[in-house]
Amino acid sequence: MAPVLGQTAARKVALLPGMRNSKYRVTAVDSGKRALEILGSEPNVSMIITDYWMPEMTGYDLLKKESSKLKQIPVVIMSSENVPTRCLEEGAEDFLLKPVRPSDISRITTRMLLH
Repeated sequence: MAPVLGQTAARKVALLPGMRNSKYRVTAVDSGKRALEILGSEPNVSMIITDYWMPEMTGYDLLKKESSKLKQIPVVIMSSENVPTRCLEEGAEDFLLKPVRPSDISRITTRMLLH
């Protein structure tokens, strides 16, 4: 399962077709808080894809959470702001500059196979 997090439904929807065409179950949520709730109840999370800017908690703040489970799950941050260094230094697996392209989705789903 790969939760896809986004600031707006439109941004989530842009990622979902590429992810859902993979063999993974995708769960879309609209906030970092909701993602943490899912992480607490779902044992098989393979990857988290999050927007840098979200309501209640930014993707960057989500990375900084001290959850041991969260630290073991690859997190990909996407943003229209070119801030990859900050995210990667905090522990993000990858950074996607928006607009996200189909090749970006292919690259990260391939990476999921390797974990």
